This record gives sequence, structure tokens and C-alpha cells, in this order.
Amino acid sequence: MTAPLVQSRFRVTGMDCASCAAKIEGTTLRIAGVAEAEVSVAAGTLVIRHAADADLGPLAGRLSPMGYALAPLASGGHGKAHGHGESCAGHDHAGHDHSDHDHAKHDHAEAGGHDHGAAPAAEGSWWSTGKARLTLLSGLALAVAFGIGTFVPAVQSWLYLAAMLVGLVPIARRAIAAAANGMPFTIEMLMTIAAAGAVIIGAAEEAAAVVFLFLVGELLEGVAAGRARASIRALTALVPKTALVERDGTTIEVPAASLIVGEVILVRPGDRISADGLIVAGESGVDESPVTGESVPVRKGPEATVFAGTVNGEAALRVRVTATAEDNTIARVVKLVEEAQEKRAPTERLIDRFSRYYTPGVVVAAALVAVIPPLLFGGAWDAWIYKGLAILLIGCPCALVISTPAAIAAGLSAGARRGLLLKGGAVLETAGKVTTVCFDKTGTLTQGRPQVTDVIAFARPEAEVLRLAAALETGSSHPLAKAILDRAAADAIAIPVAEAAQALGGKGVSAQVEGREVFLGSPQAAAGRAPLTQAQADRIAALNDAGKTVSLLVADGAIAGAIAMRDEPRPDAAEGLAALKREGIRTVMLTGDNRRTAEAIGRQLDIEVRAQLLPQDKLRIVGELQQEGAVVAKVGDGINDAPALAAADIGIAMGGGTDVALETADAAALHGRVKDISSMIALSRRTMGNIHQNIGISLGLKAVFLVTTIAGITGLWPAILADTGATVLVTLNALRLLSWGRA
Repeated sequence: MTAPLVQSRFRVTGMDCASCAAKIEGTTLRIAGVAEAEVSVAAGTLVIRHAADADLGPLAGRLSPMGYALAPLASGGHGKAHGHGESCAGHDHAGHDHSDHDHAKHDHAEAGGHDHGAAPAAEGSWWSTGKARLTLLSGLALAVAFGIGTFVPAVQSWLYLAAMLVGLVPIARRAIAAAANGMPFTIEMLMTIAAAGAVIIGAAEEAAAVVFLFLVGELLEGVAAGRARASIRALTALVPKTALVERDGTTIEVPAASLIVGEVILVRPGDRISADGLIVAGESGVDESPVTGESVPVRKGPEATVFAGTVNGEAALRVRVTATAEDNTIARVVKLVEEAQEKRAPTERLIDRFSRYYTPGVVVAAALVAVIPPLLFGGAWDAWIYKGLAILLIGCPCALVISTPAAIAAGLSAGARRGLLLKGGAVLETAGKVTTVCFDKTGTLTQGRPQVTDVIAFARPEAEVLRLAAALETGSSHPLAKAILDRAAADAIAIPVAEAAQALGGKGVSAQVEGREVFLGSPQAAAGRAPLTQAQADRIAALNDAGKTVSLLVADGAIAGAIAMRDEPRPDAAEGLAALKREGIRTVMLTGDNRRTAEAIGRQLDIEVRAQLLPQDKLRIVGELQQEGAVVAKVGDGINDAPALAAADIGIAMGGGTDVALETADAAALHGRVKDISSMIALSRRTMGNIHQNIGISLGLKAVFLVTTIAGITGLWPAILADTGATVLVTLNALRLLSWGRA
């Protein structure tokens, strides 16, 4: 019997490109007992699945010469915690302190480090990194060589050789370290061969310039990648560091991270709310734009939910904490996105496999170009070797390899900032292919609670009907009673006192109100107390046909009036469904509710309806649609949606849904807006378009410069500019996705 695998997670510093990820993954897989390794450049993490007795201690020592440092992370729900933290944390990575697990930036320049420069705010500014200093030093050496060499030509070649070595020695050390770990065909090795070859054929000046341009390209690539990485982590800065908590009868200031569930905090006007919670006292407008992107403050009072990072408006609020700092809304967003970025998209995996054969192929092609013409056709050795070296540089796969992960990371981050969580690149790709979306009704297309839609006067005025009905329902927790009380509060109606109230099981409630016998209940029960006219019966039937629940009020032996209630559609439901239809996407309602109510909502929203379904029925229908060739997205918020969410090509949980739905789903619309489903699909399609653009840029530039190099039109300088330029263009193009959805 095979022993179960355990999982270890590490923070990796010094990486920001797909080439880095490939080297880290390859090195990790060479450790005995390691079964799988997943590297996320965007999240800066390494996830290893390995045998329980595997020794991960040597890993840090193998990665350090290549410029990467490890710091163990808590498993945080990812499986069994690893037991290798001490061995990994204890390694001296080129003399750097790794005790800070908060992504501290390490300087690997002196050790030939691969510190690409950029980092989130917590890692320091990009210009203070080792890679930035190495690039500057290489540039200064090149400038000095040019300046002195101009006046002393005799030493010019030696000066350019020295300038080249300033940058090339760290690059070569990384290349040798990668080769020692079974990866000889790296960008660093190609650069080392090309620069050394240029010196041998007397092109030291070009070799020095090529090395400098290579370092500049890596630095720019790092700056761009750092922006993508920092964009999501910046969310954590929204949560204040301190909170005012009520303890032992006094209000004291404590670190927000120390708050525990159940404590009550005071949020003053203008302050950011420091924890997820429920308002226990106070009413105020809350600016939720940092979390939801909605610019209009939401009016909130007792029992309303508030989120960490949102801003209180004009009045003080007392809030009962419902989630710790590690589990609040923003922390969950960051955690889910980082986990999602660890999961590669199918296109990314395809490009990775392609690059494993592509890079050796480039080396072989460059060698053939360098030797075949001189050997067979009498070409000049120095000219064709020069062209072969240029082809080495043109063929560097950096831009191609980063084309997909850069766009996926930016797309996931952009979605998260708008409350759209997609659990991995595969989900992001699939969303754009959806042809049918199946919606649950209650809590997804509708508000999830009944509301008073009609107050009808028969023997008494509308206001009187509502006033007496509210008196009867005061103190009740029934959803229909709460709907009546909410409507009375909204209409500012003064509710009289009901005496001798009595609940009549299955019929309604009766009481004495202002000396009169009053009853509120179903039409059948009311008809037993007072006769219904045909007009009244017709009106009630029409309301029922509209999917509304009707309660009749009887006062002094006569039908005083009627109150109709229904779980109404979300304000944006019609708009969201219309947006999907404009994209040619079929929409279907799958609900367990009765057919009459479901069809009434379906007519209002113009959506195909299938009603009175059990969870297994929803699962069956999703399967039938898939068999017809549809790519199905299932949207829901309840436990009964979980099987269908799991079976669909992409399951989407609505914000505020059950934990089961959120865990089962592939994606989540945190803010519960129907229009977010079309936004999610639009984001996927834009991301995939960006990936196709990136691949086109990468391969297109390489093809052009390959032809011009063989034709003798371009040389080493343009070759490295083509590679570096393509990498930077691809990364910057991907970063355009970060602005998606912003006003």
C-alpha cells in the first residue's frame, strides 16, 4: 500500500518569471521522496507534495546558488503541516536573514542571485534590490569602458571584457548551478555561451552591451511582475492595524489581529472597520467601495453585516466580531487568489511542455547555423559563429514562457479586486467558453427573503390594513411577519399594541387591537370568518398567479384588505441576465420552488424555468446539458446546489451563500450580483485574448529577427533587444488586465 503524501508550502523570494519557476520546480523534483511541485510566480509560493519521511533540508542549499531563498509557510488548510521548517529556515542563503516570513527581499547580487528586482511593498523598493545594483554596476562598467576606450584604444577590448564580466559572472554562476540540478538549457546558459562566444570572435564590445541589456530586461520584467504580485496583497493594507474593543466595561485600543469572535468593537465615524461582523447598535452609511467597488455608501443598521476594510460614515457603530483577522473577507480573498495562482492553466502547461523541447532545439539550430555554412559552403567562420550566437539570444523562451502565467495572474488579481474569485487558471480559461448558465432562484436570482409587494384596500384604507397587520405580527420571527414589519417601518407607520394574540396553527394569527377583533391569515382561513366577493377572489387569484403569497386581514367581521408578498428578484438580476443573452449565452433557472412562483419570476426576468427540482434533479439537468454539447456554469448559494456546482464545467457560488457552496464551487461572486457572472465571463475572454496577443508578440518578434539575423541584417544587439523587448512587452500587455473593471 502506497504511503500517503503530505504537503509543505514555502514562500520563495528572488523569483518573478516563469523561467525561475521552471528551475525551482525542476530542482525540487530531484529531491528524493518528492512527488509533485507547484510553483506560483504571482503568489511567490512553492507547494510540495512528498513522502512523510522525505528530507527537504537540502532544497534550500540547492536553490540558493541560483538566487532563490525559501521560508516555510503554515499549511493553512492545505493539508498536513510540514515538518521541515527548521531545516529550511536554518540554511544560510548567501548570508541573508530568513526569519521574516513576510516576503522580505533578499539580496543575491553578490552570490549571483536572481533577484529580479520588483516586489510588493513589503519587500522594499525595486531600486534597492541586488539585481538593480548589479544592473547599475554593469551599466557603469560599460560606460567607463566606452569612455576610457575612446581615448586609449589599445586597452579598449580589455575594458569591455572586464565590463562584460561584471554582469556575466553572476549569470554564469546561476547557469552552472541550474546545470548541476539537471537543467542545462536555461536562459542564463544561453546568455553565457553567447557572451563568451562573442568575446572569442573579437566582439567584446557587443558582448558587454548584450549582458547589460539582458540585466536591464530582467530588471524591467521584475518591476512589472512585482506590480502584479503587489496588486492583490495591497488589499491587506485596507484593514486597520488597531481596533477599539469593549473589554471589562471599558473601550481600549488593541491590535486588530488580536480580536476574537464574539467581541464588540467600536467604529467611529470615518474609521475603517477592523473586522467582519454584525452591527449591534447604531446606524450609518458604510462605504464598501474598497471591497465591492460600489461607489454609493450602503445604509446599515442593527443585525446588518459589515466587512473588514470598509469605511464607516457619519455615525458610531458597535459591531460584534464574526471572523478573526485570518478569516475575514479580505484575508479569504487574498488566500483564495494565492491558492488559485498556484494552479496552472491548461494553456500554461502546454507552453511549459513546448518550451522543454523548444530551448534545446534553439541550441541545436544555433550550432547548425554556426558550423554548416563554413564546413559545407566555405562561409567565414567568424561571421557564421556570430549569427549562431545571435540566434541563441533570439531563441530565448522567456517571453513565450511568461506569456500565459503573467496574463493569468493579472486576470485573477483583477477579478479579485472586483469580488470575482476564480480558483485557478483552468477555471479562468473555462469561464470564457461557457455557453449555458444555470441559476438557482432563491438567494441567487432573488433576494432570498419575502418582501411586501402589494397592500390592497378592501373595507379599510391601505395604511390601516398595514398598520393592523403589523400589530398582529409584532414579535414574530416568521419570514412573512418580518416582511410586513419591514414594510411598516419603511412607511413610518406607528404600530398599535395587540392584546390576547393567538397563533392559529396553519391558519394565521388573531388578536384584540384597539378593542377590535382582528385576524390575519390565509385566504382559505379568512373566508371562514368573512365572505369573499367574486372581485376579491379574482384579485387574490391574480396575485397567486404572479407567484405571490397572499394574507387577508379580517376586521370587525369583514375583509379589510390583503397583503401580497414575494421573494423579489435582485435589483440587477434582469440586467445581469440580459448581459449574458447579449453574449449568446443561454440562461436557465433550476429551482426547488413551486412551479407557479418560479414561472412568475421567470416571466419577469425572461429566463427559461425548470421548477420543483430536488438536488439530484439539478445534477441530472446539468449532465443532460453537457451531453448536448453545452459548456455549463452553475450558479447557486445553497447546500442543495452543491452537487450541481461540482458537476458543472464551472461552479459559481454567490456571495453570502453557504460554506458548502463556496467550498464546492470553482469560483465565487463575493458580492452576490447577477451581473458579476457576465463580468466573470468577460474577464476570462479578455484574459484569453491577452494570452493570444502575448504568444503572437513573442513568436512574431522571434520569427522576424531570425530571418534578419540569418540574412546578415541584424546581430547580437538587436537579438537581445528582441528577446528582452518581447519579454517586457508581453509582461506589460498582461499588466493591462489589472485595470480591468475600473471606472
